[in-house]
Amino acid sequence: MTARPAGPLLLGVRHHGPGSARAIRAALDAARPQAVLIEGPPEGDALLPLAADEQMRPPVALLAHAVDDPGRAAFWPLAAFSPEWVAIRWALAHGVPVRFIDLPAAHSLAMAEEGEREPRPGQDAEPRPGQEAEPRPVPVDPIRVLAETAGYDDPERWWEDVVEHRVPGLPGAAATDPLAAFAALGEAMTALREVYGDGGHPRDAVREAYMRIQLRAARKEFGGAFAVVCGAWHVPALEARTTQTADRALLKGLPKVKAELTWVPWTHQRLARHSGYGAGIDSPGWYEHLFASPDRPVERWMTKVAGLLRDEDRFVSSAHVIEAVRLADTLAAMRGRPLAGLSETTDAVRAVMCEGSDVPLALVRDRLVVGVTLGEVPDTAPAVPLQRDLSRRQRTLRLKPEASERELELDLRKDTDAARSRLLHRLRLLGIDWGEPAAGRGSTGTFRESWRLHWEPELYVRVAEAGVWGTTVLSAATARAESDALAATALAEVTALAERCLLAGLTEALPVVMRVLADRAALDADVGHLADALPALARTLRYGDVRATDTAALGEVAAGLAERICVGLPPACTGLDADGAAALRRQVDGVHTAIGLLAGAVPVNADGLRARWRSVLHRLTARDTVAGVIRGRAARLLLDDGHLAQDEAARLMGLALSPGTPPADAAAWIEGFVGGAAGGGMLLVHDERLLALVDSWLTGVPAGTFTDVLPLLRRTFSAYEPGVRRTLGELVRRGPAAGTDPGTGPVPGREATAPGFGPVLDAARADAVVPVLRLLLGLDAPTGAAETSEHHEDRLGATG
Repeated sequence: MTARPAGPLLLGVRHHGPGSARAIRAALDAARPQAVLIEGPPEGDALLPLAADEQMRPPVALLAHAVDDPGRAAFWPLAAFSPEWVAIRWALAHGVPVRFIDLPAAHSLAMAEEGEREPRPGQDAEPRPGQEAEPRPVPVDPIRVLAETAGYDDPERWWEDVVEHRVPGLPGAAATDPLAAFAALGEAMTALREVYGDGGHPRDAVREAYMRIQLRAARKEFGGAFAVVCGAWHVPALEARTTQTADRALLKGLPKVKAELTWVPWTHQRLARHSGYGAGIDSPGWYEHLFASPDRPVERWMTKVAGLLRDEDRFVSSAHVIEAVRLADTLAAMRGRPLAGLSETTDAVRAVMCEGSDVPLALVRDRLVVGVTLGEVPDTAPAVPLQRDLSRRQRTLRLKPEASERELELDLRKDTDAARSRLLHRLRLLGIDWGEPAAGRGSTGTFRESWRLHWEPELYVRVAEAGVWGTTVLSAATARAESDALAATALAEVTALAERCLLAGLTEALPVVMRVLADRAALDADVGHLADALPALARTLRYGDVRATDTAALGEVAAGLAERICVGLPPACTGLDADGAAALRRQVDGVHTAIGLLAGAVPVNADGLRARWRSVLHRLTARDTVAGVIRGRAARLLLDDGHLAQDEAARLMGLALSPGTPPADAAAWIEGFVGGAAGGGMLLVHDERLLALVDSWLTGVPAGTFTDVLPLLRRTFSAYEPGVRRTLGELVRRGPAAGTDPGTGPVPGREATAPGFGPVLDAARADAVVPVLRLLLGLDAPTGAAETSEHHEDRLGATG
């Protein structure tokens, strides 16, 4: 064994590396230092004892946020296979002092706000006159540089071969000095720092100056008998000979904010992300497996994969596992690797267990290679009051946060499900999107709700931000709703907020929202704004009884909005361009649905309200100055409700598609009448008169203008179901129904047929059913009376 250096033991590691973690444990066991110093924010020292708590289960992260601005936050994630986590647990288990020595979060959060505007040490913040700005260097990835130097094209594979697969305890790993690997890695980083300097990380100089100051303080307290666990890139800088004065000069004038820290659960998905707060490792699940399985890691991994695929009803036997292990070992030997790595095991799984398909392999990557693990922190960890209230409610309602996405079906008639719904709606109002409404058996406002739940670590930051509104979820959501109502400028925003307050059960916020709603509704004269606002009110009134909420005040406002829309809509539908007409058409649809919901739910005459709206639609269908898409839509709404006769609908279509109507206007009318996926195609299928009118008009469109109306027609008919389009194609191919002509009506001498059928018998299609009929009638029986067969033949002939 090599002699231990007299100074502090510098253990350079790769963050979140299982080989480094195992090597750290071996090195600490061999060196037995009197203290352990770790790269991390020193404000977290008071939180370190919680790492030994039984409830603490990694992955976890230190969350630091500015007290005055909780949205300004940073994470320091730690997994079970992180060298820093192993060092913390080792120190706590051996009763050794453990501390963080990196730049305080108070400075790093303040510096993060300044972004890349901060100059490098010794570099001017702004270029001098006549001088071009110095381009910022691309940050250096030291692992990639070392891998390329060694002839590897994949830095992950190089790191696995050199570090992860060559530590004591793994098959094929040589028994070496536990400190030798750190010395070799330190020498390599020293050579890289001589070539690349700060490697494109200018702030590292400030961080390393602070760490050197902490090392001097530790040397006075512990002598040289302490260990330092930090990123290998920093080791040369910590060994550098500098003065206390020079280091303090680098720290002078640093910006600072008041910061708070706590432990929060983390996820493997976040560890696998290369941006944001992620750690940028590709396979945290695989790394955790390597760390937890020092013996026979490949065999244990293949067993995990087999179990996952079996759970997904794929046939995987023990023979598959044995063959996959053999193939992985063979690939490793052919590639000159000390142990089968992730690439070899993945290739073996694809070939043996997935039959060459990448589809099940994607599941293996998501569930095992990356993993869906969500860590846990003890209840004694510091947290803002809002987070504590949320945690209590999650436990009471049995809504445990999970890293994997899952569906949740709620029945609002049940007390627990209703409480879950209110919690999720309150969190959404606070900007904490733990749950997203999803399409399911029900929709928002019915007795059933469907949610898609997915907890991410960033939501802890959103909770900290929302803490300014209150100490409980209910009080915070109420305060936020009242603030949003007073700040809203559009009527639709207030009506949508009223609906959200109802869904969230914010009875104390509703009076404020209703007062603002009444004021905005009285002052807003724009029919479009009123039309946007009414649907949310209608849904609120229609389903308010599900949550036992008093909606009388909403009913009065909704009735007033409906009356004003009926008065102002016809004039607003004239003089519109194509975009304006399309937007107003959607608003007409919304108002029509809303009035249908309002009838019987507001303190007015239901029949009178519906009659007023029908009168408005009739006026829209008869006005030539109204945009074609709106006229067509109004006619369709009346037809669907049974307030427009089929003959009248055909007459209106004939007028709209007459030769004197510009093709673009006629196409717009068609889009309004039969456009979209709301049954327009089936209407043409079952009413051949309307189809014949459309067909006759389309064939008469001049060639010069056909290309102008084609996009509109394509948009109209492309929304139909494939089966509807095929049926319409067959009807058009056969031509108009016998006995009629789209231009002149009934034709003497022609035999009329039912809509959708041709004028003559299709012999080929009729003959196709003869064998089935003979079988059903028993004509092919081996025995039977001749006269009975003859009788059946007569019946068959009559049927044909």
